[in-house]
Amino acid sequence: MGKGLHKFICISFFLVVAALVHEVCAVRYIVTNNARNTPGGARFDREIGVTFTKQVMEVINNFVWRILEQHTTAERKNVPVLNLFISDFPGPIAYTNGDNINFSSRAIENFPPGKVFARFHFCAIMYHEMTHIFQWSGNRTAPGGLTEGVADYVMVKSNFYARPYPKPGLGSRWDEGYAVTERFLEYCDSLRPGFTVALNKMMRYSYSDNYFKVLLGKPVDQLWRDYKAKYA
Repeated sequence: MGKGLHKFICISFFLVVAALVHEVCAVRYIVTNNARNTPGGARFDREIGVTFTKQVMEVINNFVWRILEQHTTAERKNVPVLNLFISDFPGPIAYTNGDNINFSSRAIENFPPGKVFARFHFCAIMYHEMTHIFQWSGNRTAPGGLTEGVADYVMVKSNFYARPYPKPGLGSRWDEGYAVTERFLEYCDSLRPGFTVALNKMMRYSYSDNYFKVLLGKPVDQLWRDYKAKYA
């Protein structure tokens, strides 16, 4: 797991430093384990825990604000309370609705053995899901694959993600989501440093494919063709 795992092993140090130097976070974090009687819910209590989770949520929150350059209250979503629910459900590992994150106890049950690995994988997913809470989506008019790509973009910046991460050039559409779109956003960043941050800011109230042309001078479909040609 490389740098990400090393960073995780040092998490206690980062939490202490964060407590000393981070700006005051106005968000209140509530963690509720609704699956204590399941293997995954029990593992959450045993190897991750509410106290650790609340500390990590604050660190991630400030990290997302920093990466997306949301430095002031006026630049951020108003999220007075962020709920995390550990619940027993099939399907996705985790998902958001409103200011709530729903995390599958079944996913936690299937994390690699050991407390360190349980916490590492938990943090990786939380970086992705908490980005969804604080990113802009054009009042939900942006392609879902784009918002998923931005969430993965922040996760990759954090170094908390499972290795190996998919290589550049994969996928059939720029808005396919997750790693496909994340790698495309990295390519756009290489054309204009800070592109992804600028695009997120533009999506505060609405979304248009034309934002790519405004920022990079080419339609998004042309940028995708250029990207695919580069990694053919």
